[in-house]
Amino acid sequence: MDEGNGRRAPFEMEALLLDRSDVTARPLREDGRLPLVVRPVRTGLEAGPFLRANRADIDHLLLQHGAILFRGFSIDSVERFEVVVQALTNEALAYEYRSTPRERLGNATYTASEYPAVHTIPMHCENAYQRDWPTKILFACARAPQSGGQTPLADMIAVSSRLSSGCFDSFRTKGVAYLRNYHEGLDLSWRNVFQTESRKEVGVICRRLEIDFEWVDGERLRTRQLAQGVARHHALNQAIFFNQAHLFHVSSLGRETADALIETFGLDDLPRHACFGDRSEIPSAQLTEIRAAFDAEKVHFDWQQGDVLLVDNMQVAHGREPFAGDRLILASLCDAYSKCR
Repeated sequence: MDEGNGRRAPFEMEALLLDRSDVTARPLREDGRLPLVVRPVRTGLEAGPFLRANRADIDHLLLQHGAILFRGFSIDSVERFEVVVQALTNEALAYEYRSTPRERLGNATYTASEYPAVHTIPMHCENAYQRDWPTKILFACARAPQSGGQTPLADMIAVSSRLSSGCFDSFRTKGVAYLRNYHEGLDLSWRNVFQTESRKEVGVICRRLEIDFEWVDGERLRTRQLAQGVARHHALNQAIFFNQAHLFHVSSLGRETADALIETFGLDDLPRHACFGDRSEIPSAQLTEIRAAFDAEKVHFDWQQGDVLLVDNMQVAHGREPFAGDRLILASLCDAYSKCR
């Protein structure tokens, strides 16, 4: 086990060029471990029965590769996707205490984050701004875009190893505090984030999730949550850089917008911001270092209709590239960390 800055712990890596009578499995790139691409040998192989019968092997491969792309199984509807979710996970989670706009499409299915097509969604691990998070994420391509719209992946063990020991250790020892102020007409409303119209229910949710909250001047909700900067993988027992400080930090909006927001609201009233858990500001050089580490480890593939992507949410970060055309990616968040340790 490595106690350093996220470098890969000893882990027996098999050949991983699994050939079977019904599927083939190959890494997408010869020089990389993720994603593993699994394809059926024959048409008509039903995904549900195959995945349920091979769940143990798939879980093992997921630990080794961090992400598996199932291609050629024609999973292009909510109904077919939820069969896959049930086959590969123990429990689908509700998208609670939201950070991005999504639409719920089924029992376990949401749209992927609905930001305008011209924008890039930075690399991140899902719900890493919370104290509990999904250990598995599944995506399905119901409609592939005309161009762009990739969901890039990044090996978080490799990202962690790119960070200086000073940066990594600062986040490990101090953690991250996430500040949100729910100004009318800016960012998501508290009603959207907490999925309720009741202020009383907001309080119930915040107390359950250990989020500090107050109604400023009796009208505007402000929340602050202290969460981890580094977390230990539930199966690999390895420390991994795991937070969303670089997304929540006001600098993620660009210097001009950040300066305008700070001038308008001040640091304490920003719609979103992140600092260390001791309330000290995160040095800009460390934020630059983090973003550069994510960019250096990006792996791209083009979506094909019917693709399903299974991601180990602690080992692998994801994002979204700008796109043209009609894009519909389904998503399901599964298997809470608190139940996997």
